[in-house]
Amino acid sequence: MTPLDKPLRRELHVDGRAYTLTVDPEGLKLTEKGRRKGIALAWTDLLNGDAALAAALQASVREG
Repeated sequence: MTPLDKPLRRELHVDGRAYTLTVDPEGLKLTEKGRRKGIALAWTDLLNGDAALAAALQASVREG
C-alpha cells in the first residue's frame, strides 16, 4: 500500500454541483468548488462511530 502522507484532491459532481474532496492524514473534507468552508471529518471520528455526530455539529454551527 502507498502511505497517505500528503493531501489527495479529487473533484466530484453531486446534483449538478462541483465539489472537491480532500483526503489527508488527518481525515477528509468535502467543499463546494470555489469555496473555502466545507464539511470535515477526522479519521478518529469515523473509526469511533462519531461521524454522524461530528457532521451534525458542523451543520448546526454553519446554520446558527
